[in-house]
Amino acid sequence: MAKPMIDSEPPLLDHYGALLGGSVQYYDESQSRVMIMEECQLPLIDLSGLSSDDELVHQACAAAICRASSEWGFFQVVNHGISPRLVGKMRSEQVKLFQTPFEKKATSGLLNNSYRWGSPRATCPNQLSWSEAFHVPLTKVSDQTCYGEFTSLREVMMEFAAAMSKLSRLLAGVLTDNLGHGKEVLANICDESTCFLRLNHYPACPVTPEIFGLVPHTDSDFLTILCQDQVGGLQLMKDSKWVTVKPNPDALIVNIGDLFQAWSNDVYKSVEHKVVSNTKMERYSIAYFLCPSYDSSIGSFTEPSIYRKFTFREYRDQVQEDVRKTGYKVGLPGFLLKGTEPLTRNKESNNRVYIPSITANS
Repeated sequence: MAKPMIDSEPPLLDHYGALLGGSVQYYDESQSRVMIMEECQLPLIDLSGLSSDDELVHQACAAAICRASSEWGFFQVVNHGISPRLVGKMRSEQVKLFQTPFEKKATSGLLNNSYRWGSPRATCPNQLSWSEAFHVPLTKVSDQTCYGEFTSLREVMMEFAAAMSKLSRLLAGVLTDNLGHGKEVLANICDESTCFLRLNHYPACPVTPEIFGLVPHTDSDFLTILCQDQVGGLQLMKDSKWVTVKPNPDALIVNIGDLFQAWSNDVYKSVEHKVVSNTKMERYSIAYFLCPSYDSSIGSFTEPSIYRKFTFREYRDQVQEDVRKTGYKVGLPGFLLKGTEPLTRNKESNNRVYIPSITANS
């Protein structure tokens, strides 16, 4: 029996059926095996230590950030300066936005015409991302013409984007300072023209929990800060296996991107991660991407370098070209200098991961 489609949701079921090439069978929990996924506790770091007058406390906090970036590529932060009030207001506005009818989201040019859904280049079901998103350049966050009837979203989104931007630069400064470079190194090349705020919505998937909410990928930025709800679904690759990240209502999640791995000469890790779908519950998250200007040169902070120098524009264009030709992102392995190999990449992991349209800029 066909299930009614909610008019706010994109036609993901139709897309899945087309990729499947046959009739769609709805998920029956009573007939399915229960898969137990190992749950991990990401390193949890109290950022109040960075403002402590006690130098030892400050140093311990900075060391914890750098250690987590090297060993995990992911960590959680609390006392990060973004209030529960602001997070709650942003979430409320986000829900209202995604409850808008699909046709309106897709055709009205909302938020700089940044609405995307699914995976247009997918050729099989395991390349499909069961999600929708608005991927908004920071330069457009304050633009009144981008919001249409969603006037209350603008003020909240401006405050939220400013807070995330401030936090990202604080963390980036700690990470560059750890490697003997000034905290201003990334601040000088990262600006609003290429940083993004992405609002994500993962509708409940009635077909199977094996469909991705967001396919496995690494982020093509310096670092990402994620604010997620309590539904869960984020998984990352750790010690050659997928582990589930347990949501923490008080924490934001931070992960290292490809550019920081290249700049740090593999000291910091850009780790493969994904979102799994949920058959019963929808999920919301907001991600902030710290990116450099397109013509900024990305070179390792020390020699000998593992990677050749490249600009962010060159890296982004190459990722998009690889996806267009093959459906997969090659990423950093395509920029290795001859005779070298990444020190921290998981050699057992398939790095040729499909990147859907909603992550074309990440």
